[in-house]
Amino acid sequence: MSSTIDRTAALERLRASVPPNVREVCDRLAGAGFQSVAVGGAVRDAILGREPGDWDVATAATPDQVMGLFKRTIPTGLQHGTVTIVTGRGIESHVEVTTYRGEGAYTDARRPDHVRFGVPLVEDLARRDLRVNAMAYDPSTHELIDPYAGMADLEQGVLRAVGPTGSVYDDAVGRFTEDGLRVMRAVRFAAKLELPLDPDTERGITPALPSLAKVSRERVSDELRKILATRRPSLALVPALRSGIIESIIPALAKIEVSGWVARVDRAPLDARLGAFVGDLGVLAGKRLDTKNVKLIGDLLRALKFSNEELTLASSIASALPATAITDWSEPDLRRLLSDVTRPRAALAVALWDAAGSALAERGTAILARGDALATSELAITGTDLMTELGMPAGPAIGKTLRALFERVLDEPALNARDTLLGLART
Repeated sequence: MSSTIDRTAALERLRASVPPNVREVCDRLAGAGFQSVAVGGAVRDAILGREPGDWDVATAATPDQVMGLFKRTIPTGLQHGTVTIVTGRGIESHVEVTTYRGEGAYTDARRPDHVRFGVPLVEDLARRDLRVNAMAYDPSTHELIDPYAGMADLEQGVLRAVGPTGSVYDDAVGRFTEDGLRVMRAVRFAAKLELPLDPDTERGITPALPSLAKVSRERVSDELRKILATRRPSLALVPALRSGIIESIIPALAKIEVSGWVARVDRAPLDARLGAFVGDLGVLAGKRLDTKNVKLIGDLLRALKFSNEELTLASSIASALPATAITDWSEPDLRRLLSDVTRPRAALAVALWDAAGSALAERGTAILARGDALATSELAITGTDLMTELGMPAGPAIGKTLRALFERVLDEPALNARDTLLGLART
């Protein structure tokens, strides 16, 4: 896969994209004799014509020198050489500036044990993850600094690990092993940029999986959220499965049938993506939701530190997904299933059926469009009606009667009319 990047046009986009406050910070540092450059994803995205995210600055100046040049600064992370410069009102005025640095070992497979300042820019760039993220731009000189050929990777349409050895595989193993989260970032960028990982870079993931196991589950789930939010999550999920990432974070999905899984995730609406991702873990007991498996999926997502809201939604719709394998569902069966899923989540469950290519989606959509009752609260009468119209005393009998009426309405939605239900209640 190759790209048609016009380098001259890309540099002009880059020049035009640098925010004025970032340019001013770089100019002031450069005026004091310290090379200062914009680095990272914003540079890459501006070259590609994408909307850049946060702009980060790297500089030859030490943190003390940076703070001495600007009136309003925040010592964000001095141990890592990072100072935040406040250039105006609001957080958007903040510019994060980090001193060029080299790094020691990553004992915890997440952050370096120590850093050293005073290294050249080329060494600072070498510690990043991918070549396309190891480009820098000097606004003062309008120079793209690209010692590891990140632009060439963009032109060739491929993602390679960056590093000092020049061996893509060795550099990948080195980068991914020192920071275990980088394996998930690598596949996420494959989906975000819609570019494949170089084969040697992908091969470098598997030896680094022990480092991924050391990373906090909060960081892992955050990367997974970002993957599922891309236009085509499959571009990350396929290499993640192939390289062993999926088995490392969710062993139960390691033997998944790939084509149906990724097609379903890609087609699912954003709010249903997490449910689509874990959908193959859902199991039905007969024709009803198996609450044990709802709990199984919820526990799995809880272990990955997803929020209660996320795991409740995902586990409920995922547990309804195996219904697509049953061909003899009656209308009452489907209404009971959607009732178990609950009204607030029923539309997403049906959307997930549609993403799976199931004929149930059309029938489920019709049920929702008609407004068939899916809960006792959607009956045309209330407990108050039973007490005022039929003289029933307050107590458990009210709830029991409403539940019995609801079962009748699940079988025959046309019965959901006030007079009809009151007549049924009298019997």
